Amino acid sequence: MKHLLLISWVCLVVACGRPGKPSSSADGVLADTTRYAQGFSIRRYAGYQVAELIDPWDNAKLLQRYVLVERHRPLPADLPQGTLVRIPLKNVAVYSSVHASIIEELGEIEQIVGVCEPQYMESAGIRQRLSAGLIADLGMSTAPNVEKMMDINVEYIIASPFQNTNYGQAEKLGIPIIEAAEYMETLPLGRAEWGRFYGLLFNKQAKADSLFRATEERYLALKALAETAGNRPTVLSEKRYGSFWYVPGNDSYAAHFFRDAGADYVFEHIPGQGSAPLAFETVLDQAIHADFWLIKYNQPEEMTYRHLRAEYAPYENFDAFKRRNIYTCNTGKVPYYEEFPIHPDYLLRDLIHVFHPSLLPGYTPRYYRWMAED
Repeated sequence: MKHLLLISWVCLVVACGRPGKPSSSADGVLADTTRYAQGFSIRRYAGYQVAELIDPWDNAKLLQRYVLVERHRPLPADLPQGTLVRIPLKNVAVYSSVHASIIEELGEIEQIVGVCEPQYMESAGIRQRLSAGLIADLGMSTAPNVEKMMDINVEYIIASPFQNTNYGQAEKLGIPIIEAAEYMETLPLGRAEWGRFYGLLFNKQAKADSLFRATEERYLALKALAETAGNRPTVLSEKRYGSFWYVPGNDSYAAHFFRDAGADYVFEHIPGQGSAPLAFETVLDQAIHADFWLIKYNQPEEMTYRHLRAEYAPYENFDAFKRRNIYTCNTGKVPYYEEFPIHPDYLLRDLIHVFHPSLLPGYTPRYYRWMAED
């Protein structure tokens, strides 16, 4: 009962202070506020809207400015500089499974006419439309089939930007490229709040705001529930890749998830939003006594302790290996990457179940499972 009362109280607090409500500026412009996301802002003018995306590698610069005008409206005479986008978007090519899932959740899957790397698309809706020929396979996102883009009359491309890279031949088509850098947000709810940006693109602002508010309420309620736990276990994540073990920093989304789920991250002392490459010996020395070990992987068969030992025998020196406290997520069999950016509460619930199972009695994990012996 105590847990239920606490969850109800958090929901009431959130409902009284919801983000996304426009505020007036001195010149009469309406600005939509964001509570968690740092990468975009929205301003509403008479006859058009402006979405500005901050350069995630240099916060003093703009990555893009998109000037959004509804399709049925004539273009205003005083449009600011920026990429003109006619909304709602139609005939969209999508490079990322995450972006495709967000569009599908908004009820606009029919606007997707092409995707890159469909083998990584876990959405049943996307796969069905691929099989029916309603969505085209555009190949690799690093070198998409631009001829096919032209054949299917792509009007807009939605892609994830990466530092010091460009979009190759796709840039020469003259098709506006909408860059969405939600993956650079460090707060789990910051990533989720980017759904509101997509709502703007597809004229689904009300639906996007509603989805985000519901996600926020669930997430904060779960976070409050985790704070009632009587202990905070320590956690290690992932495994070595090549010669290094890439360890997320203390301001990474992974570290935020661990803290919110009621655990202490063993590499909390490493600064930054990204990952630091450490030698295996360093990780073993600092994380040998971690209570839990979480691993994501993508392969046809499920990982077991036997597989992990065969891959690299020194893994068995970790306490989590010896005590059988390793939990794994096979991203090739569950829609992990498609779901958690827009539904961080799904992942948070899984992590709380791992660290504090008594707080969620009867819960069946969505992504992580206890790793089997063989």
